[in-house]
Amino acid sequence: MDDETRFRDRAITLAGVAGENVEVPSANPVNYHQAVDDPAGCEPVVVDGKLFLPPADRPLPLVMVVPGSLGVADSHVAHAETLVAAGYAVFVLDPFGSRAVVSTVANQTLYSFAASAFDVLAALVVLSGLPAVDPKRVCAQGHSRGGSAVMTAAMRRFADPVVGDGVGLAGVYAVYPWCGHQFADPTVGATRVRAIVGDQDDWLSVQQVQAQVQAIRLGGGDASLRIVAGAGHSFDRQEAVHEVPEAAVAPSAPTVYVDDDGAMIDPATGRPDAATTDRDMFLAAVGAGLGRWGAHIGSVGDQPDLFRADMLAFHASVLGPPS
Repeated sequence: MDDETRFRDRAITLAGVAGENVEVPSANPVNYHQAVDDPAGCEPVVVDGKLFLPPADRPLPLVMVVPGSLGVADSHVAHAETLVAAGYAVFVLDPFGSRAVVSTVANQTLYSFAASAFDVLAALVVLSGLPAVDPKRVCAQGHSRGGSAVMTAAMRRFADPVVGDGVGLAGVYAVYPWCGHQFADPTVGATRVRAIVGDQDDWLSVQQVQAQVQAIRLGGGDASLRIVAGAGHSFDRQEAVHEVPEAAVAPSAPTVYVDDDGAMIDPATGRPDAATTDRDMFLAAVGAGLGRWGAHIGSVGDQPDLFRADMLAFHASVLGPPS
């Protein structure tokens, strides 16, 4: 958002519902292996966000909104308001504030992608314990890096060690998710997954998104994908398409698979290494000449309306009517 005040310190009312700050005990795993192999040994961190609870006489279904590399933006708050107006409880997660991060656009290694997914699961535990929330009807909607986070949080190979095999999201709505890291075993259990991405996206590989969704299907999961013709990254935003010159991207880099214990598998050697980090793989891509600066965000025509309709349809299909 344009306001540099930390998200938790802003007074925000959406559709007549005032946001309440909620703290979430989470962690900073150095990589997927630490999160999977020793979740209790990860560096602790408390992240936070705002919870919007419409008045109701029974526990409500909830949608968790997880931002991308630019942090909580006006577009995320607008989506939250749309969902609150529809009658859902909504939690907008801020993974940046407590980590003193403003943006990861130029450097995605300020904290790990495993930590991003850990935040989602940690928030799920806290939110599911609230009397006003129906613990069986919680969806996570993530944008860009947040899309990667919610997708990983759906993977049982990641979620089971972190929160236990009885805890999971009802649905995951991954909005233009970067899918450069994929678990070799993509089992998602009962979680329903949908991804949506534009065919003109220059931040990521659309083919990797396709491959991730197809892998979930082949693993027995319920997954769907919508590719929006003519749309780029952040096509849900009500702003003209423009370049973000400081964006560090490598959409042509090979997929890094993650084995069952969280070790990243080197695409060049096929060997897993528990010590490998996101930074190691990003530097390898840059060293191979696959990295570049600059990518675009924004929308054309009625793309934001198309997105809003798809978003509401997915959550309604998973969560049912709010009341």
